[in-house]
Amino acid sequence: MNNQEEQLNALSDIRKMMDRSSRFISLSGLSGVFAGITGLVGAYLAHLELKKYVGKTYDYATSTDAGADIEANLIKIAFGVLFVALAGGFLFTLRQTKKNNLPFWDKTSRALLVNLAIPLIAGAFFILALLFNTTGGAALVAPTCLVFYGLALINASKYTYTDIRFLGICEVILGIIALFNIGYGLYFWAFGFGVLHIIYGFIMYFKYERTK
Repeated sequence: MNNQEEQLNALSDIRKMMDRSSRFISLSGLSGVFAGITGLVGAYLAHLELKKYVGKTYDYATSTDAGADIEANLIKIAFGVLFVALAGGFLFTLRQTKKNNLPFWDKTSRALLVNLAIPLIAGAFFILALLFNTTGGAALVAPTCLVFYGLALINASKYTYTDIRFLGICEVILGIIALFNIGYGLYFWAFGFGVLHIIYGFIMYFKYERTK
């Protein structure tokens, strides 16, 4: 019986070593919660900005008053939200790597970042093309963000927890639904980048961190 237990323990140790060598397992669920809260704050700030121009419709795409000023302000809000979310995610993940006694920057984390970045960069250029080459392209920005972000998560999920893949699938589905509900992009954006991140973050925290 002891010999069998030793073999099982050895197999378990080998599996953990393989996971550590092939997957970045120090993603913090709290970083997801923080990103979600930041996303909701950003959505609220964008809502206030849009309300100045389009009243209670929130439909920037169909407003004739919205111009360069609102675009500039929304871009500032977007970059501010992105910076705060990334900074928080970095700090929480760094904290988790130290707790797990694992390196923060290694071959696996680089592969994760590259696979995450490729769809995101492609999506960024696609959105720029929408804004500069199409009339009313701003209406498609929120759905496009959700779709490409979801694809990025799916693409990067093979280098970290598989839970990321399910979050990515949810983001893609939400983005597709938003494509057929033009004018409600801010609501979908807030749910995808805010609520879904918070739910995912708590699931990750209780599944991988709190139990330890």
